[in-house]
Amino acid sequence: MTPAVDRPVMPSGYGVPPTAEGQLPWSYVDERLAAARNYWVGTTRPDGRPHAMPMWGLWMDGRFYFATDRGSRKARNLTHDAATVVHLESGDEVVILEGVTEEVTDAARRAAFDAAYQAKYTVAMADVPGDLSIWAVTPRVALAWREQDFPRSATRWVLDG
Repeated sequence: MTPAVDRPVMPSGYGVPPTAEGQLPWSYVDERLAAARNYWVGTTRPDGRPHAMPMWGLWMDGRFYFATDRGSRKARNLTHDAATVVHLESGDEVVILEGVTEEVTDAARRAAFDAAYQAKYTVAMADVPGDLSIWAVTPRVALAWREQDFPRSATRWVLDG
C-alpha cells in the first residue's frame, strides 16, 4: 500500500506548513497500528448520535479488523452506517483512520483473523461467547502526527480503498 500523502486540512491558526518537510512516512502509521493493543472505534447510531468503544483488534492486509457480538451497539450501528473512525490511545503519537467497514464473511479471511488474534491476544474466536461477527475497516483517510513536533509532523494520507 502506497497512499497519496499530503497535509491535513486544518484552520490556518494551527500553523500546518504548506511544504512536505517534516511529514511522517506511512511506516509510522503501519507500525503503530500493528503494535497497538487497544484501539478506539467510533461509529454512528441510526439517530446520528456518536458511539465510541475501546476494542482489541488487528492491523492486517491494510485494514483494521475487530470482532464484536452481532447484537452490540457498534455492530448494529455498522449495519445502518458503515462509516467508522479508528484512533489509537495516544494523543502524543496520533494515528487516526477514517474508513468504511464491512462484515467479514469469507472463511479464509475469518480464519486468518482468528489465527492472528490468537497470536496477539491468546484468545480464540471459538472461546468468545455470543453471536460473534468480524468486521474490517478499509481506511479512506489516515491522519498522524507527533505532539512533540506538531504541526510540522501533521500528515494525511488518502487511500484508494
